Amino acid sequence: MSDAAQPTAAEVRAAAEAVKTALDRHLAAVERRSGEDDPAVYEAFNELAVAAEAYDELLYDRHDEVTPFEIPGAEDALPPYTGPEEPNALSVLIRRDYAVVEPQRLLAHAQRIEAADDEEGSDASDTVHGALGVLFGEFEPDEIASRHKEFGLEEGDSTLWVTASDEPAEPGEWLAAPFEQVDPARVVCRFDVSAVFDEDLDDDLDDDRDDGLEAGQVRIPDEDEDLEPLDADR
Repeated sequence: MSDAAQPTAAEVRAAAEAVKTALDRHLAAVERRSGEDDPAVYEAFNELAVAAEAYDELLYDRHDEVTPFEIPGAEDALPPYTGPEEPNALSVLIRRDYAVVEPQRLLAHAQRIEAADDEEGSDASDTVHGALGVLFGEFEPDEIASRHKEFGLEEGDSTLWVTASDEPAEPGEWLAAPFEQVDPARVVCRFDVSAVFDEDLDDDLDDDRDDGLEAGQVRIPDEDEDLEPLDADR
């Protein structure tokens, strides 16, 4: 970044003061919270996230330094629930991502399915996209999720949202755009699965491993091996 585009020291200082103010407001909102999903706490949280992100960026641009903490942005959190207290209906929205890592395995499964169904002359299983259509037409999504490796697929991220509503939707009402009208404020619960959530755990396990041992294994010393006494401070 050029010197002309760098923030001034005063701007960095002002951003730091904004973080301090946002911290005070967030603590005050938490101390006065009226329930688990208090809108005031949610708003103070978002203000703190914005202030912290702005300060972090200015600090880096001016001094090439970063803060030691990370606050998730507002887009990472659900708003307070505002749906019915006693829902009469619910919707379950699911997205699962897969990578096609073994196309030949996928094609072979699709061809066996077509052969078992006696669909002579069908060429749907001759292409990857056609084979996917055969596979998902034959098996329920949950079965594919449990057998994905068998079908030549590799799991990616997945998410499941349960949303509440006052009344069931009319037949055919949302089929044209099934995920278009999701209201985050009516999400009862949400479950996300991603490899990024395992990175910190893997790092911790790696730190605990010694001499190439797997997690949970203990190295037993030889009888004639000299061992250093443990430090008293350890």
